[in-house]
Amino acid sequence: MNKVLRIITLISLLLVALFSADQAAATVYNWSRYDLSFETPENGFVVFNSNTRFEIQWEDMVMTVQLYSQDKGNEKKLLTENLQRKALGYNMYDLHDGKIKVKGFKKTYSIDGTMPDGSRAIIADIVSKHQNLIIEVTVNYLYGNREIVEDMIKSFAENKSKQPNHEPKHQKVQPKYKADQEKKKQQREQQRPARKEKLYDA
Repeated sequence: MNKVLRIITLISLLLVALFSADQAAATVYNWSRYDLSFETPENGFVVFNSNTRFEIQWEDMVMTVQLYSQDKGNEKKLLTENLQRKALGYNMYDLHDGKIKVKGFKKTYSIDGTMPDGSRAIIADIVSKHQNLIIEVTVNYLYGNREIVEDMIKSFAENKSKQPNHEPKHQKVQPKYKADQEKKKQQREQQRPARKEKLYDA
């Protein structure tokens, strides 16, 4: 009897370990133009990717990240009103002010509620300390994924020691390893002797 209990306990522990390992698997994305990074669960399908908007989806969840410049005025009033308008635009109900805090940022304002189809949604405006930037994260998810959603929002980070890159190029969000490869490539190119090049209007 004791042997059977030990085997059952061992199997349970193995299943918990496998489940935890699966939950921990994440993809790191880097938005090099704004020096932002964030993590999402693996196996997401990128639906849209531009220099100011990123959208990724899974079977039971969709996340959209949209970048905005900060407006002048009462930050709290502007952003809370903006969140209310967005939520009502999605016909969300049972609305509540969120309690999410993202380390390293000036402030996070968020609202959560229920979508017309019964799924859950959260909209968060994360205010940068170091750039004139608001990161708006919208996640539509099925009940039970709340912890994963909060982890994704809390994973946002920016390198405060670096100024944003204002070069006129359209950099998209990309996995961190690709961003690292591009950074190394740029460093190699900067070490080469400068060549005279003709300039052309865009």
